Parts: sequence; C-alpha cells; structure tokens
Amino acid sequence: MQLADFKILALLPWQDWLALLAFFAAWIGYALFAKRRTESVQSLLATTNRYRREWMRQVTYREVRVVDGVVIQNLSSSPSFFASTTILIIGGLLALLGTSEKATELVKEIPFAARTSTLVFDLKLLLLTGIFIYAFFRFTWSLRQYTFGALMVASAPDPGVFERGEASREEFAERAGRIVGMAAETFNDGLRAYYMSFAVVGWFFSPWWFAIGTAVVVWILYQREFHSDVLAVLRA
Repeated sequence: MQLADFKILALLPWQDWLALLAFFAAWIGYALFAKRRTESVQSLLATTNRYRREWMRQVTYREVRVVDGVVIQNLSSSPSFFASTTILIIGGLLALLGTSEKATELVKEIPFAARTSTLVFDLKLLLLTGIFIYAFFRFTWSLRQYTFGALMVASAPDPGVFERGEASREEFAERAGRIVGMAAETFNDGLRAYYMSFAVVGWFFSPWWFAIGTAVVVWILYQREFHSDVLAVLRA
C-alpha cells in the first residue's frame, strides 16, 4: 500500500471508516435486497405497478383521455417539486462548504456533537452533497419518464382500433404501464436517497449515531415497502 493511501486512511478514525462502509453497504445492499425480494413478496412499488398496468389497459377503452393526461401531470409534479427542492439543498450545502470553519465551531457548541477538524467536517458535507446530487438526477430522470408515459397515452390508438384487433390492448398496457412504473421506481430511488441522508446527519454527532441511524432508516424503508398499512389495503 502506498504512503498516500495511509494518509487517506488516517484522515478518519477507524470507527468513522467502519460506519461509512456500513452506510454504503446498507444502502446498496437494501436496494438489491428489495429488488430480489419483490420476486417472491409483492412490495408497495410492485403492487402499485399492477394498478398502473390496469390503468393503461383502461386507457384503451376511453375515447377521451384528458383525465389520464391530468393524472400523469399530477404524478410528475412530485419529482418536479423534489428536484427543485434538491437544487436548493445542494446550493445550501455548497455555501456551507465555503464557511466550513465557522460551521465547525458552531457544531462544536452542540451537545454530544463530535469534535472534528474542518477537513473531516468538509468530508461529511461532501457526502451529503453527493447524496443530494444523486437524488437530483433520479428525480429529473423520473420527470422525463413521466413525459414519455404521457406521450404513450397521447399516441394510443382509438378504442375501435383495439376492438378490430389492429392493435393489442395487453401489449399497449404492458409497455405503457411499464414506462409509468419505471418513472415511479426512479422517483422511489430519489426518495430513498433522502431517507439515507438523515442517517448521515447522525455522523455529525458520532460515528455510532451514524451507524445506528443507518440501521433505523433501512428498517423504516423495509417496513414501508413490505409491511405498511397502505400495502395491505392495496393487496386486499
């Protein structure tokens, strides 16, 4: 191992490196776990995707699809709102990086907050900034996917075309439902990043709070995606 590698490792105590490793392992691991578990147990997202497919099948029976366009517009307003909010958060974090010395002194005044150097404080801010940048890209991609779904609804053939067998209702519902479902999945990724950012806030207090916060956030995500009350209603 090079001398520079030892210098990088020496920037943080081993407890911080361990908590940071656990954070990324939990985030990536849970994302893979949720995708794999959906194959055997319907998650909240998978269950709502069935409703999206049925919605798109109903579109093929309607001559006037104004309501469907309004629904897609309303759905796209959520990622649009979060994308705008995320830009403000990123701007605030970058501004805070410019005054990190004063911010470090302010954090030291908080009870139980970890006493760290300005460099370590900047690293924590950079991690938060990176998370919100990732969330911004997911929200904006979700927004674009909703526009693709709106295009598919707008270009859907008239009901008579489906009735004459010139186009397949099931094929259209599958493709259009999948596009809208992908938009929801991407939006869910952005929301998951928001949840994980709360765990990083615990790092400003101590690496142990960081690790505990990570575990709590993953538990909340699991409960909401696989054992929530709304999921039980949707499955009924």
